[in-house]
Amino acid sequence: MPSTRALKTRVRSVRSIRQITKAMQLVAASRMRRAQENSKASDAYTNAARQILENISTQTEVSRHPLFVKRAIKNRLIVLISSDKGLAGAFNTNIFKLYTKTLREDQANHIKTSTITIGRKAAAFVAKIKDVEVLGSYTELPDRPTGSELIGLMDTIRKAYISGQVDAVDVLYTDFVSSISQVPVSTRVLPAGFNEIPTTRLNTVTYEPSVEEVLDGVAFRLVEAQVFQALLDSRASEYSMRMIAMKNATDNASDLIDDLTLEMNKARQGAITQELAEISGGVEAMKE
Repeated sequence: MPSTRALKTRVRSVRSIRQITKAMQLVAASRMRRAQENSKASDAYTNAARQILENISTQTEVSRHPLFVKRAIKNRLIVLISSDKGLAGAFNTNIFKLYTKTLREDQANHIKTSTITIGRKAAAFVAKIKDVEVLGSYTELPDRPTGSELIGLMDTIRKAYISGQVDAVDVLYTDFVSSISQVPVSTRVLPAGFNEIPTTRLNTVTYEPSVEEVLDGVAFRLVEAQVFQALLDSRASEYSMRMIAMKNATDNASDLIDDLTLEMNKARQGAITQELAEISGGVEAMKE
């Protein structure tokens, strides 16, 4: 059995860790609430943007626009969204499982896959995979990125699709359903308005001054809204899973402290009993 001094040292160490995990839990909870508010605030706009793109994609004159052209998929671009830091439970593991599953499916279908990573964990993970072309890597994005912070990412996506370098662009991220439910999903953002079965169809639409000018100014902003929403949902999911992971770590630390304290008390009691036995034995020896 460990000595009382060693057990005291372990208890102090675990208490220090518990203070850290508790603080991280509170910070994650606070940031999760703000991230959740950001996600909800833009969700309605993103849904409207998706519906608009689906509607106008059914128009014959629109289908010829570079962002709406549908091609046989021989090259796919995946935008993989992860976190910059760890200690977030299975947040990164779950999205990486979906990513590797997608890579296997593309390999089986003879589709060449390229990747843009968002987050340090994604960059490190993809770097370990053989024969995956990385078109860009972005880290340390804020919880609510602005247009200037997304311009490099969006320009890379647009140029890759319009030039024909890739035939489809999918975003892999963790959808924030609730504080206890986060689901890794894949969303296609290009070709714009992608939906195998359009929900609605517009009969007559007039574009002024021209289809090209309207779509050049509007369509890609609506595509950008979908990527922006994926970033917000992913960040809210990250903080939620980190909060839960740190709460579990804090609870486990408390249980471990209780176990170590009980073991320490037993060790102290055993030492006291042994000392009393030695004293009693000494007294009896003196009497003889």
